[in-house]
Amino acid sequence: MILEKVTEKTLHPAELEISDLHRALADLHHSDLDFGDIYIQHAMAESWMIDESKVKNGSFNIMQGLGVRAVSGEKCSLAFSHEISANAIKQSVKSARSISRIGQEASVPVLTEVKGNSFYEPINPFETMDRDLKIKLLQDMDKYARDSCPLVRQFNARISGSFRHVLVASTDGTLGADIRPLISLRCGVVVEKDGRRESGGAGGGTRGCFDFFFEPVGNTTRAMSYVDDAIRQALVKLESVEAPAGPMTVVLASGKSGVLIHEAVGHGLEGDSCRKNTSLFSKLMGQKVSSPVCTVVDDGTIPNSPGSLNIDDEGNRARRNVLIENGVVTSFMYDRHNASLVGKQSTGNGRRMSHSTIPITRMTNTYMMPGESEPEEIISSVKHGVYAVDFAGGQVDTTSGQFIFEADEAYMIENGKVTVPIKGATLIGNAIEVMNNISMVGNDLAFDPGLGSCGKRGQLVRVGIGIPTLKIDSITVGGTKS
Repeated sequence: MILEKVTEKTLHPAELEISDLHRALADLHHSDLDFGDIYIQHAMAESWMIDESKVKNGSFNIMQGLGVRAVSGEKCSLAFSHEISANAIKQSVKSARSISRIGQEASVPVLTEVKGNSFYEPINPFETMDRDLKIKLLQDMDKYARDSCPLVRQFNARISGSFRHVLVASTDGTLGADIRPLISLRCGVVVEKDGRRESGGAGGGTRGCFDFFFEPVGNTTRAMSYVDDAIRQALVKLESVEAPAGPMTVVLASGKSGVLIHEAVGHGLEGDSCRKNTSLFSKLMGQKVSSPVCTVVDDGTIPNSPGSLNIDDEGNRARRNVLIENGVVTSFMYDRHNASLVGKQSTGNGRRMSHSTIPITRMTNTYMMPGESEPEEIISSVKHGVYAVDFAGGQVDTTSGQFIFEADEAYMIENGKVTVPIKGATLIGNAIEVMNNISMVGNDLAFDPGLGSCGKRGQLVRVGIGIPTLKIDSITVGGTKS
């Protein structure tokens, strides 16, 4: 059913069939090429934004095209076209196979469909809510924010959606198709009190339809709960004091603080950097890299998560990969090309931003498995430390493992209790040292609300992050108060 819908959207308007892709792959594949593939997509995207109580930005676009890739050893060529046609395929094949020496044409097996997973429904989100309702939602959020808190000085919100059809065919006979809906809603506020201004932000997303934002959450809807959370965060910052500095115990809250695991650990376990020995983890397969209470997973199979995939962008089924188990490295993530260079199989982590980019090793939903401790037990065990709830951003050097993250929402822990909010706190450390300093892991695994994205080599893709409450016995906190 999915394959039929995708071919109807991508191939049939150009009077193409699957058999045309097979012939093109036969033209592409020569004896000195390891493999090649054709990736075709049709994507629609829409976005509306309100700022200063006015709808200031709106867009709708359609992006379609095809990319032809040829791989020989470490060499990889990509030719792409923003047109889907027989001639575009022919010219792209001719260009992509330029890395091949003139040689004997290799056979291509009959294309056989990879039965993808069903972690999200092929719903067109644009058919579930029209433009006027989206704009009204933004206006209602703006009014709700200003009515809820007299300290609100600025409010903005953006609602976005996309609907992508993907078709990939490979010289090994792989044929994969996927239909990917994606929606998001985010908002930000600025509050002011006694001349001091602070900001807060919140939002969420899913692979589904826009009705998601009208689902009940507590005594309100999901959309309005984002407004409440953004205001709450901004008001907390109004009461914040300067962060202390120096080595101390840090507790990471469950959910969004999992970005630290994504950046400090996840990128280091991607197979391309490990193959090139540019990762701290390159030579550590089978070795202990963290305390035994830590198990880290990359999982592309979480239902409706923006980071999940029914198939990856090379036609492989997404899967659950245990990267670190009880403190020991058990697996790296691989796309097909990097896997083939080290004698491995793809782990379903080959992702690309569009038809004009090559697939590379990327995370999907990366998280730490829950432990046995109660969150309250973890906090009560800390005499003096920091409780980090959310992060504004950070940087990591995968070669050395050194990282720095800026906390966007954090509090002091004093005598086992969360007390005053703090500002200007940064976490500085080395990935392996910090992972070995984790002594307690909570039983409350939670995921980010669905807004995560990750940039690598100029490509931006959606990802998920998750973490239970955990205790780091010692990490350097960079603050503004000594």
